[in-house]
Amino acid sequence: MRVNSSSDRASECVPSRATGMEGGIVIKDDWPGYSLELFTYPEHYREDIESVYIPHGVIMDRFSTSCGKECWCVPHFYQPGRLGGLQEVIETERLARHIMDDIGDHDMVVLCVLKGGYKFCSDLVEFIKVQCRNSNKHLETRVEFIRLKSYLNDQSTEDLHIIGSQDLSVLRGKNVLIVEAIVDTGKTMKALLKHVEAFEPKMVKVAGLLVKRVSNVVGSLPDYVGFEIPNRFVVGYALDYNEYFRDLNHICVISEIGKVKYKI
Repeated sequence: MRVNSSSDRASECVPSRATGMEGGIVIKDDWPGYSLELFTYPEHYREDIESVYIPHGVIMDRFSTSCGKECWCVPHFYQPGRLGGLQEVIETERLARHIMDDIGDHDMVVLCVLKGGYKFCSDLVEFIKVQCRNSNKHLETRVEFIRLKSYLNDQSTEDLHIIGSQDLSVLRGKNVLIVEAIVDTGKTMKALLKHVEAFEPKMVKVAGLLVKRVSNVVGSLPDYVGFEIPNRFVVGYALDYNEYFRDLNHICVISEIGKVKYKI
């Protein structure tokens, strides 16, 4: 489902475009991000990022609901209008709860897409463990890793390289959760799903922290979505630009200076 990104819908909990399930928080197109002065970050990136687009706390924190919807609400620090009209926060713990509801007591293999997905995957798996402990459920979770590479500088290329995928026979007959940090056109995910399905898993679900609003969607999009964002190049929280910026805790917008400095 395509999401109307006009300001009157900018803060709604919306269905996933892929499945009709409730999806991520929509960040509207004109949201500039937070001033860098409000946050700490590595000094050597001072000129290389424009703003903090999604603070680490928004990704991680659990907030109580008061809006009557299945969502988390923003605490006092995140005042209405401060995040482009965003008034609710979807974060990793909430995604973990939805995954647990779908998987139930069945064992699961988590397939982490490297390198950008490693922080999101680590946090998500940890929250799934917490959900298990809090609900007295037992969910045996095994984590496998696969690496996809399709970007050069800030552009997605036609060449997709799947690394570390020679033997995924462990997926056969299993419930599989693919964990990816960011999805744009869905082309890469479509290719990965085709590759994974060749190993005959019982079920495949996809969790994506970020989904970009782009016009040329050609493939599959996630079943579980954290945030839907404009088509801007973001870094941090393990997302990179030519292997730089993975060490940022927050999701940030790269500056033109940063693009030139680290271009290859």
